[in-house]
This record gives sequence, C-alpha cells and structure tokens, in this order.
Amino acid sequence: MAGGTREVLTLQLGHFAGFVGAHWWNQQDAALCAPTDAREPPGELCPDVLYRAGRTAHGQETYTPRLILMDLKGSLSSLKQEGGLYGDRQLDAAIAWQGKLTTHKEELYPQNPYLRDLLSAEGVLSSDGIWRVKPIPNGKGPPPLPAAIAPRPLIPTESSIRVWSDFLRVHLHPRSICMIQKYNHDGEAGRLEAFGQGESVLKEPRYLEELEDRLHFYMEECDYLQGFQILCDLHNGFSGVGAKATELLQDEYSGRGIITWGLLPGPYSLGEPQKNIYRLLNTAFGLVHMSAHSSLVCPLSLGGSLGLRREPPVTFPHLHYDATLPFHCAAILATALDTVTVPYRLRSSPVSMVHLADMLNSSGKKVVTAAATIPFPLVPGQSLPDALVQLGGATAWTPLSACGDPSGTCFAQSVVLRGLDKACHTSRLAPGTRLPSPLHACDTGEDVLAQYLQQQQPGVRSSTHLLLAPCKVVPPYPCLFSPSLSRHGLLLDGPPLGAAVESIPVLGALCSSSTSGRALGDLARELGKLDVRRWASFMDAGVEQGDVEEALQELGSLAQCYQGGDGLAD
Repeated sequence: MAGGTREVLTLQLGHFAGFVGAHWWNQQDAALCAPTDAREPPGELCPDVLYRAGRTAHGQETYTPRLILMDLKGSLSSLKQEGGLYGDRQLDAAIAWQGKLTTHKEELYPQNPYLRDLLSAEGVLSSDGIWRVKPIPNGKGPPPLPAAIAPRPLIPTESSIRVWSDFLRVHLHPRSICMIQKYNHDGEAGRLEAFGQGESVLKEPRYLEELEDRLHFYMEECDYLQGFQILCDLHNGFSGVGAKATELLQDEYSGRGIITWGLLPGPYSLGEPQKNIYRLLNTAFGLVHMSAHSSLVCPLSLGGSLGLRREPPVTFPHLHYDATLPFHCAAILATALDTVTVPYRLRSSPVSMVHLADMLNSSGKKVVTAAATIPFPLVPGQSLPDALVQLGGATAWTPLSACGDPSGTCFAQSVVLRGLDKACHTSRLAPGTRLPSPLHACDTGEDVLAQYLQQQQPGVRSSTHLLLAPCKVVPPYPCLFSPSLSRHGLLLDGPPLGAAVESIPVLGALCSSSTSGRALGDLARELGKLDVRRWASFMDAGVEQGDVEEALQELGSLAQCYQGGDGLAD
C-alpha cells in the first residue's frame, strides 16, 4: 500500500514493561510537541504508525497511542483505568441507570506532584465535570507554550516514583488498559511470579475475551496494520502472558510482523534465591515460547547475564544511572528502543516489520541482540567521519541484551544513527588535504556509516538509516547525563554550561550474531543443572517436568542455529 500509513499496535505486558513504555510514550509525545526548526525538519518519522486519531462524545479531538497494556491490581496509582479523555465509565453508567444506586468508593492514591503540574498545564476540569483539553494544533499533541510564559518543567524525583503511571504524561484511550485483578502488584501474597500462572491468565475466558475485544477494536480502524510490537516482562509471570499473547496473534493475524522485546530489570539480588531461580525459569520459558510465535525476539536489559551468573550492569561513558531503579533503567532502554525501531516508523521508504525480521532471522535465528551508544559522542564542529574514527570498533557499542561479551560472528544487522546536523555528516577538510581515513572520502552521511560498518565487520549484511531528528530526553526523563554535555547532547570542550540536556544523538543497532547463540546455550546449561523438583511452587503453577525438558531441547535447538556459517552464506 504505497503512501499509506503502516500502523503498528503496541502491547505492554507487565510492570517493568510499563516503566519502559511510559518513557517510550513520553519520548514520542515530546517529539510531537516540539516546534520544528532547521535542525529538526518535520516528517522523518510518521507518528500515525503508533498513534490513532479519535473524538470524544463531546466532540473533542484526541490523538492517543494505539496501545493495549496489561498490569496487575494496584499498579495504576492515581491513573484511572479508562484514562482521562473520554469521561468516567462508572459515572456514565450511573446516569443511564434510573434505579436506586449505592456507591462504594475506594480510597484514592495521592496524585504524583509531577502529574498535577502537567494536568494544570494541559487542560482544565470544567464545571460540568468534563475534562477539557487545551486546543491541539493539527490534532497532534498539546500546543507548545510561548517561551515567555512556559513554566519551568517539574522533574519528578526518584523517591516520588512508585509505579510507571506516576510519570506517564500521555493520555490513553479507554480501550488501552486491561487490569488482571486476580493478582496483586504490591505485597507478598497473590503475586504473578511464575510462567505457568501467566499462561493460565489468557486461558481464562474473561481475560482472553477482553484482550480479543481490544485487538478487534484497534484492528478494525487500521487500513494497513503492519504488525505488533510487544514489550513484555521476561523475569516474572508475564513471560507466560506474553507466550499466550504471541501465540494468539500468530494464529489470528498470520502474515503480520510480531517483534517482541523481552524486558529484564537491573541485576538481581544474591539474597533472594527463589526470585533468582524464578527469573531464570521465566526467562528460559519466555524466550522459547515467544520466539516460536514471534517474527523476532530481542531481550533488553542493562544487566550482564540472562541467567544466574552475577555480572555487573553495563556502563556508559556519559551516563550516570542507578541500576536498582526501574525509573533509570527503563529510560535508557526506551531511548534505545526509540532508535532501533526507526526503520518501520519512517514516513518515507519505511522497512516493514516483516522485512526487518526477515533480514535478521535467517535460518531460525529469531533471537537478536541490541546495542547502543547513548549519547553518540560528537564534539561541536566535528564531522561524522572524525567521530567514527575516534570511536573505533566493537567497543563503541554498549550491549543491551544481557548476553555477555558482544564479541562474536555477526550475521546481519540493522543500524540507526540519529540526531546529527546534516552539515557534519561528511568531512569538511579543505581540498587537497590528506584524508585521515577512507570515511573522509565519502560523499554522504549514509555512505560514511555504511563504509564504517563494512570496515568493522566485512561481509556482514547491514541495513543503515541516518536521521536528523534526535531522541528527546526532556522531563520526566531522569537527569542521567554528564555535565560535559550540551543542551543537544554534544560533548563540550570547555567547562560545563549547566543547561539541562533536552535531546541527544544516538547510535543503535539490532544484530543477529553468535553472541545470541552463546547466551542461549549458557541459559540451557544453567536450566539443565537445576533440580526443578526443589521449586515445587513454580511447577504447581502449571508447568510439568516434561515442559522443562522440552524447553531445554528448544533452547539447544535455538542455540545451534547460530553455529557455523558466515554473514554471506546464511
């Protein structure tokens, strides 16, 4: 369908997925609201891929994420399940019913101060009880305030963030949130801890029908749905929910792309053996089942290992983050996600989800790894060839898939570099100057990036995209950046200016490599050494010994897909 929007439906499954998703949608919203200038020409990314236009019963135009999210009872804090744009379902039902009413009210969670500040800036609650959003130019995001009256943004403190909804600045459609009421987010009892529990959720008609109803609602209004992107917790029972959800999508919507991002929070604690064993089991079962029903699966984590081997969290030269805080970890992963998903969100010449997956998953290599340079290190006045020569080889990437040492054979990769001015894409050396490297002879930024990748990994199939638009990191994005960065994320030569970082250049990649095979093999060996009979509670949730043996075999088969061959032969 040439010229039409290729819509994507996003599913968020789990609470850490909610953290990553909240940052992700905040970054999309910041890009929508930003005034464009010469540095950021409009139109590189098509927001309609992720968003849907609508209208409330009162005629108010809306522009909300095309999103279905599932979480547990108690995870929403002050956020209403039906959102704030389309009225109150319970109030509407009360108006329709003419009989006697008895009202029972739960004690409300106090609203996060950041959200109170945000709501006062974006709209008002009118006397008739209807939320009136301030006018939206072109129906795309709230209007930017004039600089003279724009309030200083309130940045939420880490201590004020309990759940992902405490910092979500995007209004959701009433069909977005699906709560699993049988399990609790807080407390020690009634937790969704095991893969089998998660599978059983979508075996219940109540939850299965609710998910199917929401899928049909979004599907019916799409002209050309290219596929589904799934953000799913791997470490808890939501890995089972993700397994059943991907199975449903594959059965009902064959031919669509299904790209699954398996999310893991920071490193585990040595003092919680049961939690760590469950994390291993859920991760193993989740990867096996979701890879069977997805076009592509990519684990995302700032930890160093998928299994029980304790590894330190990854580091970034110009970021300072706390690996124990989901608010921090999710922000970094969302920034990487915002970059590596660029190919299927482009307005011009997009690469469909199916084609992206086909390029990376040849010969059954469905599990890929992610890596990123956040921010991409560029000094003002420096050219892209200069920066890449200075960056060097494989050490330029920070691995983001908890698969250990990233060295290994790369078979195929999709690379995106964004946020660099066009003027610095190529060398600006005076004619007749001796060229420091072959990169300085390239005529376009795309050629520079392709040549760099060819030098580092000869013969590897590479798809490259170069964008002018940077990643937005305005509040509530946490303050993680080194003081040596400018407002636009460039490295400063002189003393820090003290200005908050608002946007950054990012280099991100998805890679099909032997690193995935090694990590899957290590996971299989750890699972094989485990006496699962000692963890009866995990087995009681619906997993049998035969399921464990089958998962072991499938992990081994997945790992073997990465043995032998090279980038051209495969």
